[in-house]
Amino acid sequence: MNRHRFFHPALLGLLSAAALTLGAAGAPAQTETKPAETKSTETKPAETTTPPPAATTPSPSTPAPSAAAPSTPAPSTAAPATPAPSTPPAAAETPATPPPAAQTPAVPPAAKVQTADPFGEEITLAPKTAVVLKGKASWDNAFESLIEAIKSVTGLLEKQGIKPNGNPMIVYTSTDDNGFTFQAEIPVPEAPKNLPKTMSMGPTPDGKVLKFVHRGSYDNMDNTYEAITNHLDDKKIEAKDTFVEEYITDPLTTAEDKLVINVYVPMK
Repeated sequence: MNRHRFFHPALLGLLSAAALTLGAAGAPAQTETKPAETKSTETKPAETTTPPPAATTPSPSTPAPSAAAPSTPAPSTAAPATPAPSTPPAAAETPATPPPAAQTPAVPPAAKVQTADPFGEEITLAPKTAVVLKGKASWDNAFESLIEAIKSVTGLLEKQGIKPNGNPMIVYTSTDDNGFTFQAEIPVPEAPKNLPKTMSMGPTPDGKVLKFVHRGSYDNMDNTYEAITNHLDDKKIEAKDTFVEEYITDPLTTAEDKLVINVYVPMK
């Protein structure tokens, strides 16, 4: 790209990221309770010795209270019920093991990886039908002139209910010491009706280009174009004396310092 013949609007001198085992203690606890029941059965022979000497009427009354005595082991049977709650905690602890397994897929290191913007990537642009507005601007009001041109085309499309099928583009066609000429282009799925004389239909740029990305204000694009010129010189790449800017962020609503612009340099 010939720097002396071609200038960018913001650069006059260019192109100037455990297993838990169930407590066996519960089993022995039950076995211990069984001998306790056998002891209660031994008390019954003591009851049989009392009836023979006393056949009188009070004797049958005595076994009645003694019968109440064996009923006491019945609450003792409730004692084995105590190990039963010991099993739920073991069952409750078993689901605690899955969480560590569930945590492993929750860490996606690949999602944090951020690649840098492509710089000098070779791509091929496919042509689209666009509404074209030709214009001319001085270096002092370069960005304002481009915004007005894009606004004019956008306003026409909104009135006719046509939604663009691509981002606004600026194609720089010529430059001199006083200013530059350009084409503001917005791709559309259909041609609008009753185009004004200042507008026409035409294709967007196509073919092999080198892609560069600018982030920030339009006034700071001179740094991007200096890097582009150095890249072309280092790689000894011959480019055409023109370049294209595609506005990825809407220049009509985005703060100027938040702009994202793809710069395409057509190659010979």
